[in-house]
Amino acid sequence: MKIRIIKAGIVFVVLALILGAVNVLAVEEKPIPGQGTEAAELDRVDEDRLELSADAAFLSQYVWRGWGLSKDSFVIQPSVTASYKGFSLNLWGNMDTSFQGTEDSEKKFKWNETDLTFSYGHSFGMVGLEGGFIYYAVDGMDDWKEFYLSLGLDTILAPTVTVYREISKNQGWYVNLGISHSFELPHEITLDLGGYVSYWKSDNDNMMERNSDLSPTTKRFSGLHDGLLSVGLNIPFWKYFKVTPSIAYAFPLSHAADNEMQYNSLDEKANHVFGGVTFSMAF
Repeated sequence: MKIRIIKAGIVFVVLALILGAVNVLAVEEKPIPGQGTEAAELDRVDEDRLELSADAAFLSQYVWRGWGLSKDSFVIQPSVTASYKGFSLNLWGNMDTSFQGTEDSEKKFKWNETDLTFSYGHSFGMVGLEGGFIYYAVDGMDDWKEFYLSLGLDTILAPTVTVYREISKNQGWYVNLGISHSFELPHEITLDLGGYVSYWKSDNDNMMERNSDLSPTTKRFSGLHDGLLSVGLNIPFWKYFKVTPSIAYAFPLSHAADNEMQYNSLDEKANHVFGGVTFSMAF
């Protein structure tokens, strides 16, 4: 696993450099829309070009589906995405600046997760559909493999429902229902509000319900799991860049989820307040 993570990190850097070089070429060839029929046709063709983006999030904690996956440490989460005609390939990583495997081990800077996502999305009027596959390579744990399908509506509060199906060791279903809204501010800045609730159903004994002392019961977890509320300020600058400070609150949606989230969180907490800043660029 360690060798695979190192190799993934090298691939991550190389891909970022390649994307950066291609981005320069893409920017130079982009037509200016709105200048007659020929320019409009060029702009239509430009929609089919390869789209590239990258971002880096600097956060106070790594929280995923209500689980606190870092403890008393700052995390860095870089990501690169290439998209073409609805198809997208994303590579994402997590670097823990003060990772501690056990209480007796020394804290250290460690790249401990690499995720690869392949997806396809298409819009049908106000309805957006997306499906894909996610491969989670986590250091010290069995890899996760998930298929997902997402449906969203381009209407008030932008409701989105996403269904995930884990097919490896931790087989089960995770359903996420989210809403979001953006308020336009001066200078193209937006105030972005969002939230979601979720349901998790385990299909094997790798995710069990927990007693108050966090000992396992004989019942597989099935029920409401985690919720999240977030607020961010989207600030564009120059032409292709933006910075987004944000803060979020993750919390359990049931007593069973509270115990389960405490057990699977490195800080042994079910409620998490975390935030940071994300720097993004897109071409």
